[in-house]
Amino acid sequence: MTLTSKAAAAARYILAYLSWPLVFFSGLTGAHFAFAGDRPMVAFSAVYAGEVLLLFLLERTIPYEQRWLEADGETANDIAHTVLTKGLVQLAALSAAIFPMLAAGLLQPLAAMQFSLWPSSWPMIFQAALAVIIAEFGLYWAHRIAHERLFFWRFHALHHSVTRLWVINTGRFHVIDSLFKIALSQIPLYLLGAPLPVFWWLGAVTAFIGILTHCNVDMRTGLVDFVFSTPRLHRWHHSKDLREGNTNYGENVVLFDQLFGTYFNPDRPSSTDIGIKGQIAPGFVSQLAQPFTKDGVRQILGRQPKRG
Repeated sequence: MTLTSKAAAAARYILAYLSWPLVFFSGLTGAHFAFAGDRPMVAFSAVYAGEVLLLFLLERTIPYEQRWLEADGETANDIAHTVLTKGLVQLAALSAAIFPMLAAGLLQPLAAMQFSLWPSSWPMIFQAALAVIIAEFGLYWAHRIAHERLFFWRFHALHHSVTRLWVINTGRFHVIDSLFKIALSQIPLYLLGAPLPVFWWLGAVTAFIGILTHCNVDMRTGLVDFVFSTPRLHRWHHSKDLREGNTNYGENVVLFDQLFGTYFNPDRPSSTDIGIKGQIAPGFVSQLAQPFTKDGVRQILGRQPKRG
């Protein structure tokens, strides 16, 4: 091995260990400044786009799976689902957080009777951490139910239909799937009286963990695997082998996987044989409509359509 190749190998080794904390903590730092500004959502969108670009470049520098760099014909659909379904659902969730505050301001008698259990006096970092844990309980069970109940799997299968993982298909979710997850994870925060910035920070953590878990980057995450959902753990979750795939349901942290026995992290490289046995419709609109028809569900499950 030449001196140049040794230096390149050392650089790849260091980058593999630094890339996860680099993306996660630089994203949260950017979110801090974005939320402190006059247009927090616009600024945060710019920060998010920058982190996506960084991961896109890392995927081409230290890819986990070389063949996942090849186009699969789903890029346009992945972007459409991210922007037009998951993105709009997230905006709706933020609106749901804002609306009770506006209503309380208009209805003064009711506002005076408000009873909040939320620890608003805590530093925001602790409020955000608490929100992540509370929301994660709902996210865990929404995700697990989506795998264990056919009615919900018909919508969640869209996310698992990908045959490669990369940063762009992070937001490939059916709108019903996204609504179900948001309902179970965020309604408890509304009821506890969490303020709007808490929802911003929950969204930021979820956004950055999301692009990290789906990226095609050879990251070495070590002890982080026992706390956060990581690319290594999430690749197992996407495995075609259901003994591997029906595990690691955590969206942000793996606390509830540890508690409920679904944590899976064997001492070997995580799976690259991913996807579902069924078939997803080819177009964006067709993918949204497919779970609502009997033949569409049969296609998702890999069964032959019934003959009329």
